[in-house]
Amino acid sequence: MFYNTNIATFMWVLTNRKPEHRRGKVQLIDATNWFRQLRMNLGKKNCELGEADIERICRTFLEFEETEQSKIFVNDAFGYWKVTVERPLRLAVDLSEQRYQLFFNACIVADDVVLGEAVHGLSDRIGADLHLNFNHCLEEVKAELLICSIKLTVKRKRLMRTALAERHEAAMSVAKTIHRRDAVAHPIQGLFKVGQGARQHVVEYEPDTELRQSEQIPLQQDYGIEGFLRRKVLPYAPDAWYVLSGVTIGYEINFNQYFYKVEPMRRIKEIRSDILDLERAANRLLQEIMSL
Repeated sequence: MFYNTNIATFMWVLTNRKPEHRRGKVQLIDATNWFRQLRMNLGKKNCELGEADIERICRTFLEFEETEQSKIFVNDAFGYWKVTVERPLRLAVDLSEQRYQLFFNACIVADDVVLGEAVHGLSDRIGADLHLNFNHCLEEVKAELLICSIKLTVKRKRLMRTALAERHEAAMSVAKTIHRRDAVAHPIQGLFKVGQGARQHVVEYEPDTELRQSEQIPLQQDYGIEGFLRRKVLPYAPDAWYVLSGVTIGYEINFNQYFYKVEPMRRIKEIRSDILDLERAANRLLQEIMSL
């Protein structure tokens, strides 16, 4: 339909006044083989829709039947949920002398020497090693600061995270929010139950942006989003969850998915025959060159 281009052409028939039998459905027609050759090329264009082709397309559209070139789907067949899948951030705290000096210098720059002194007291109590529970270290520093009637602010937590902690696969997940005891746990939506007995509570973890992934889940997926995640994600990442508030719905029509035809592979005898023909042609050419 367009001159000087090889792009595929799609014709859309859109209306908000569909007859009853078409409502909630989409008809796809593959008319790629319905054309007639031009006597002379017009740029890259060498074919066109003839009267018979146009009539055939219109007839197929009006008949609204399933054929090899006409396929009918419900609207949801093209829809998908776009879901963000999160994994918890796992941080270890390095209280070695070398790392502490770097952290203390960062505290001086941030004009927060008192935080550096509190962390020094922490290393004296729990040891100048690598600690795999960032939450515990925060609580200990918080207690150390309370002695001086100083709060562990969000800014101080951020300074500890950036200058003292590092990502570690074996570390404990970093807590973001601790909910009330009567909160309902829903792990696949990021609400995890931790603790035992009276100390049991529901917690949300900080997501690790480096492990964040996006999934496109068909609207017709059995058991919806959670069914897909339980089958395809959780067996490999049991600590994963999805963000319910971030779920969006999109639609995509991929013609190749519905009309692609697999071409049978050539038989070995045919391939072998072609190779032998090429060898004979190459030998003849070589003999002609050598005889010059």
